[in-house]
Amino acid sequence: MLALTLALGIAVEVTGEQILNAQQVPDPRVADLVRAGRVRVGLALLPTFATKDPVTGELRGVAIDLARALAARFGVELLPVEYSGVARVLDGLKDGAWDVAFLAVDPARAAQADFSHPYMQIDDTYLVPAGSSIRNVADADQPGVRIAVERGASTALVLSRMLKQAELVPAGAAFDLLRAGSANVLAGPRAALLRLSAQLPGSRVLEDRFGVILYAMLVPKGHAGRLAHLSEFIEEAKASGLVRQAIERAGLRGVQVAPAGNPSTR
Repeated sequence: MLALTLALGIAVEVTGEQILNAQQVPDPRVADLVRAGRVRVGLALLPTFATKDPVTGELRGVAIDLARALAARFGVELLPVEYSGVARVLDGLKDGAWDVAFLAVDPARAAQADFSHPYMQIDDTYLVPAGSSIRNVADADQPGVRIAVERGASTALVLSRMLKQAELVPAGAAFDLLRAGSANVLAGPRAALLRLSAQLPGSRVLEDRFGVILYAMLVPKGHAGRLAHLSEFIEEAKASGLVRQAIERAGLRGVQVAPAGNPSTR
């Protein structure tokens, strides 16, 4: 009996060491990042991704929360690579400045990088000023209607393919055009428009939508293994409640956790 007990004890100890060693062996699909001891994450400093405290410099937001969880998963240092807008993130891709990044999914960008499964989604819709006769999305696509949109945003890409009669006006400060009366409509993600509506008394965010923006992680072309690992990470983050908690912590309105799987391919 004593010999059997000792044998069982040794077996349990050996099995435990094997499990520990297995956990310590990095996934070969991301072994290069683990060996580097860091993961460089491209982030646009926009509320839907991350914001920076002007006093402390602390980064907050859904993307940075997920980036921290990813670095912890790898057991490496997180190096945020900050950009002033989404177009700048893609410029960083050309320079090899990041290993993974966060952006809205768009087919036009798929030629430059590969997207993981999405982690959250937001309606694309319109903000109209007080007194506007525009009540739904279809009302806006009429001759003489000027639709302002942030230059380089995925929303601009969607509308450039969709609008038949209205004039699309890309701008670096699209909300200013609406506020000044130089545009009739502002297009964008519902979450952003809800924030902006508070700055324009009487304005309304339309209830319907002309599209759904999916937000995902992306990697440079040629990293299929890394991409597969990120998609698994995203699915776990959605299922565990991590994405939902990050959205709530960021205080985003009009934002939802993306469905399980990859709806962008359906």
